[in-house]
Amino acid sequence: MATSLKSLSDHSSKNIRNVSDRTFGIIVSEWNEEVTESLFSGAYQTLLDHGVKKENIFRKNVPGSFELSLASQWMAQEEGIDAVICLGCVIQGETKHFDFICDAVAHGITNVSLKYNKPVIFGVLTPNTQQQALDRAGGKHGNKGDEAAITAIKMLGF
Repeated sequence: MATSLKSLSDHSSKNIRNVSDRTFGIIVSEWNEEVTESLFSGAYQTLLDHGVKKENIFRKNVPGSFELSLASQWMAQEEGIDAVICLGCVIQGETKHFDFICDAVAHGITNVSLKYNKPVIFGVLTPNTQQQALDRAGGKHGNKGDEAAITAIKMLGF
């Protein structure tokens, strides 16, 4: 969690193994594109910084965060993919839509990870405002994309 004391881009180097031969799928929601493109940039660069080859990073886009669950299932079922990173942003609105979408996506991504016994990482921001989203997508609180990529790397070293 990003706070004034901890950035999403800060991480421990414990359990980081060589992942240069591993393959990663990154699924990016097109909704809130300004935010999700920044999340993707953070995740992609973090993977490269940890030795992942460009040709071992596969990106797919989906219309919104709700579609991350099914897209992650399609990607996770591919034998050549070692870990999947799901990136999205659902900003609180005036209706309960936010609650339903966030709950469904969290459960869906968890279920895919358990079904395929692979890391499927929840890199979805659930802020109250656009500014909070930007603060967590490369702004003053770091980048959730960085955190998601590090989580995937660490889970492969478990």
